[in-house]
Amino acid sequence: MTDAATAPTFDTIAYSVEDGVAVIALNRPDNLNAMNSALLRDLAAASAAAEADDAVRVIVLAGEGKGFCSGADLADAAIAADVEKVLMEGYKPTLDAISASAKPWIAAIHGACAGIGASYAMQCDLAVMEESAYMYEAFAAIGLIPDGGAHWQLVRALGYKRAYAAIVGAEKLPAEACAAAGLVNTVVPDGTARQAALNWAGRLAQGAPRTMRHAKTVLRAAATESFDESFAREASLQGDCVGSEDAKNAIAAFFAKRKPVFTGA
Repeated sequence: MTDAATAPTFDTIAYSVEDGVAVIALNRPDNLNAMNSALLRDLAAASAAAEADDAVRVIVLAGEGKGFCSGADLADAAIAADVEKVLMEGYKPTLDAISASAKPWIAAIHGACAGIGASYAMQCDLAVMEESAYMYEAFAAIGLIPDGGAHWQLVRALGYKRAYAAIVGAEKLPAEACAAAGLVNTVVPDGTARQAALNWAGRLAQGAPRTMRHAKTVLRAAATESFDESFAREASLQGDCVGSEDAKNAIAAFFAKRKPVFTGA
């Protein structure tokens, strides 16, 4: 079990675990949490630590300082040297860690959520966004295209025409527009995104780990599966749920009119 004394430490990530919730906060505030090679390494290690820790049931991704993330650090020599390699071998594994995680990830977004920083926020399972925050695909302004899977995310949320307009027009998407498009779940007052995400994570941490894990598996696969394939995946995983001690205990608690306690068993 992780506590303040045993939690791993990183140079560019602020990491903590409390009451079943891990917080992974990008921590380069002087650079608006721009992502460089050091941050990518720390993010990979922090993600792995949270995934391996049985005490962690939910993970919150946040940013320190004035904003969530301003995107990739264009001053990073490694990115400039071979951007395709960095994207495939640096960024993609950390983005895959979110989608492949057995645990839900909640993005707590404040200020700027730009470039590949927006890709990380969109990759999370859930997201809370402050009223004055925005997502910004600024790539067109410097002759680039979005990366980190942003095209895949945006076309599914916005539809082709709105996604294309946001990309080629380098548009800022305000919080309310992000919520309306389903890019985030809820908009909260400025200064409260981190706490709102922690409150949500705390409630989820009391829930059934199998439900959170299996629902994520089915939904992520459903985007590219047929109905029959998705139905079969559901049936298989429902079988795993029904046979679990958690389900048996929760059904007994339902009839006894008491709150269930989920252990993951």
